[in-house]
Amino acid sequence: MYSTIEEVSVASTKQLFHGPCIDDDLLLFPEFGDVPVPEVPKRMGCLLVGLCLRGEARYTVDTEERLVKANDVIIISEGQVVNNSQLSSDFSGIAIMMSENFFNEVLKGVHDLSSLFLFSRKHPVFGLRIDEVESLMSYFQKIQSKVEAQEHTFRRDVVRSLLAAMIYDIGHVMYGVQQGGAKKQTRAESIFTEFIRLVEQNYRSERRVSWYGEQLCITPKYLSETVKAISQRTPNEWIDKYVTLELRVQLKNTSKSIKEIAKDLNFPNQSFLGKYFKEHVGVSPSAYRRD
Repeated sequence: MYSTIEEVSVASTKQLFHGPCIDDDLLLFPEFGDVPVPEVPKRMGCLLVGLCLRGEARYTVDTEERLVKANDVIIISEGQVVNNSQLSSDFSGIAIMMSENFFNEVLKGVHDLSSLFLFSRKHPVFGLRIDEVESLMSYFQKIQSKVEAQEHTFRRDVVRSLLAAMIYDIGHVMYGVQQGGAKKQTRAESIFTEFIRLVEQNYRSERRVSWYGEQLCITPKYLSETVKAISQRTPNEWIDKYVTLELRVQLKNTSKSIKEIAKDLNFPNQSFLGKYFKEHVGVSPSAYRRD
């Protein structure tokens, strides 16, 4: 037994593997087989999307063993625990690792996040056709090219757009698998999906868990227990995730005053927004805007 489970991040992985990267937000693995395999359980503090090109790999993800074969994609989400990693001697593949903040930036414009999230947590491995493998490889090569073009003025934005397009294509495959005979959502999964949809539509004006419970005709306690069981996050954490992302986007990409942003997101005043932002992001809104 292990007293604590060490968390994997882009920053910690960069100490072991020196691949193409953007700060501590994105790391590419042109040859995934070169990455040191952990010998103890690790909790993901980021997202990993991998594609097996040859050979096979075995992982335990949240205590369930997963086999990854040629042309399979594996998605390991933030918060999941990986253990017992084994790669065949002929294993070859590519992978992309993203910090949670960067992944949130990428997903800002991706619709139906809740379905993608649910599917990848419960079905972390799924197969691709040859043409889909070639498409994913093409995305990877374009992303790598832009990541390595450090002089590009809009490098981060271009990479983010390419990743969003790639996620849409992966999502298309996911939906195909879902419609091809996946089991009907459980009651808990349906509640989580509806909760996320409500948050996506209302986080600018509503941050009370009790309000979301009322819309779903369940108690706040039951909503909290259900969301936590499905996603390993509380409803408040999901609401804060959407609010802080919107604050980051507005601070970096608009000329609105902090007072105007506070009004947009239904904060009582600028001071309240400042305290909220610092609590969740670690710096003041004005300092974040300057960086």
